[in-house]
Amino acid sequence: MKNKVNQIDVWKHGLLRLCFILLFFTFHSFTFHSFAQINTDRVMMMGRNALYYEDYVLSIQRFNMVINAKPYLHEPYFFRGLAKFYLEDFTGAEQDCSESIDRNPYVSESYQLRGLCRVNQKDYEGAIADYRKVISMEPKNRASWHNLVLCHFELKEYAKADSALDQMIRYWPREAENLTMKAQVAIQQGDTVRGLAFVDSALVVDAYDAQAWTMRSMISLNRGQYAQAESEIDKAIIQRPRIAGNYINRALARFHQNNLRGAMADYDQALEIDPRNYLGHFNRGLLRAQVGDDNRAIEDFDYVLSVEPDNMIALFNRALLLDQTGDYRAALRDISQVLNECPDFLIGYQTRAAIRRKIGDTYGAERDEFRVLKSHLDSRAGIKKKPTKTRKKSERNIEDYASIVEDDNNEPEREYASAYRGRVQDRRVEDQPQPIIVIARHALQSVTNRYVPFHHLVEALAANKDVGGSVRLTNSEPQLDESELQLHFTAIGLESQQITAAAQPSATLYIGRALDYYHVRDFEAALADLTQAASLDSKNPLIPFIAAQVRCRSMEVESVGMEASATSVRLGYQRAIDDLKLVLELAPDFTYAWYNIGCIQMVMHDYGEARKSFSKALNIEPRFPDAYYNRGLACILDGQVQLGLSDLSQAGEYGIYGAYNLIKRYSKRPVRD
Repeated sequence: MKNKVNQIDVWKHGLLRLCFILLFFTFHSFTFHSFAQINTDRVMMMGRNALYYEDYVLSIQRFNMVINAKPYLHEPYFFRGLAKFYLEDFTGAEQDCSESIDRNPYVSESYQLRGLCRVNQKDYEGAIADYRKVISMEPKNRASWHNLVLCHFELKEYAKADSALDQMIRYWPREAENLTMKAQVAIQQGDTVRGLAFVDSALVVDAYDAQAWTMRSMISLNRGQYAQAESEIDKAIIQRPRIAGNYINRALARFHQNNLRGAMADYDQALEIDPRNYLGHFNRGLLRAQVGDDNRAIEDFDYVLSVEPDNMIALFNRALLLDQTGDYRAALRDISQVLNECPDFLIGYQTRAAIRRKIGDTYGAERDEFRVLKSHLDSRAGIKKKPTKTRKKSERNIEDYASIVEDDNNEPEREYASAYRGRVQDRRVEDQPQPIIVIARHALQSVTNRYVPFHHLVEALAANKDVGGSVRLTNSEPQLDESELQLHFTAIGLESQQITAAAQPSATLYIGRALDYYHVRDFEAALADLTQAASLDSKNPLIPFIAAQVRCRSMEVESVGMEASATSVRLGYQRAIDDLKLVLELAPDFTYAWYNIGCIQMVMHDYGEARKSFSKALNIEPRFPDAYYNRGLACILDGQVQLGLSDLSQAGEYGIYGAYNLIKRYSKRPVRD
């Protein structure tokens, strides 16, 4: 009986213990869940703070953390998309907005942002669909109505734009902007009188509306009322002083009133605001030529020709300026190209004849002069018609080479309702790939790129005491100062003593000394030690990997030397690729070998093979930002721009902010995909 009681007590004690354990784990499970929730919310807030302070790359990293922890939330996708929009990665931003909408289709901000992304990619029909969706949810969302009208403008759907504006006027009857947009619709439909009436109505509502004054000045310009146009543009500039188009138009008004200095000042101001303004450079070049500022005029035409290499009018003007500055060979080159394209341009032959006489080419000059005489023109100039004072941008009559250029479509600049702007993407990045990954003793910690290369073989090497110090994977090596270099020389001495004293030195001892030789840039000694290490341990994939990085560094130095031949450099890089292929035979999962092969292939301009190598690296490590960046650049350099932009977007998302500069630059270029 006593035994039975003891069994019951044991059973009760066990049950109580089990209940206690269950309660303990239940409590801690709840606590852990709450802790995770708090941390996710905190990280989300940190991301939004970074977004507010325009630290877009850091904010993307924070939103990535939230998405990885809770991929079902819509907010981190939206805010990550907003950060990408700031960085002008419109493709990536659109994708994130779509992800946000998939998770919660009832948030209007996601459609609004996606609409702006589509506008910037010229997908106006897609943007219209998004703005219609917002309006169905929020009928009085003024920004969406505004952008909807502008999208219809872009598609030349003026009747639909007019209908939408009628609705906007019903909602907001005292908004001058609605009336100025109605004026634009009327003018586009050829009804200038009705357009001017709407502009005047807008100025009654708001006498300080810059857009209305801009519209009125353009009507005055088209009517030849230049003094009135200048006065009206002055009022627009007071309200909005950072619109380049206003200065371009005022320069035109001043030019027609023979105020050349005022026109020149306006072109300077326009180009300060928009350095890539075509009209500003072309017309300023003409005016500089008129006042004798020939060298700076050449700079303006150099820019025009960088944008439009086939612009014969700009080329002829540059030829005249080169002639004026005494660069006769360059002038002859330019004018000959013009005459190849425009064989009936008699002034060109006269000019070339004069240049040829200056350089002593009498026979060539006489041939050009005979061409002019043969055309039965008098000696005064050989002009077929009196040149016009101005011409439209699309008009390319070479006879009008001295005419000031006007825009074909003289409309005010349209602005979509958005205060978004970026900063990081404005930092210039050269078209260079990310560096190779190396095994080294030093590494810089990137502020933005949080990716840390890792492989268990490198960790095992770092744990081996014979390696003689820290070892890590990196592609960001710091510049060593004198004291750090001295430490490496001291380490080489100690390692040499160990190797000499050991009856049978280990391969790791040689690897350690090779790394120190690598840091003091003694590549020959490093390769000798690695060869010795390979003879002791032929199955260690890290030995050929380090050998490849040493060869690459050696080739980088050799390739800038005057004595280097292209063949020897190519042979050196090929040996590095052979080393890396051996690494992959011994360790097929060593992703950094594929990555380094791709980097070498890019140096050798073998972009197609480089893309394949980076793809193999990403198959092993799909979150490898440097591989995305380099594959994107390889695609672009190989002519596959759209594919490249997608990879660069991924690289930017993972922390390589320089990708956004490339996205901004190359997204404006034509694609071949």
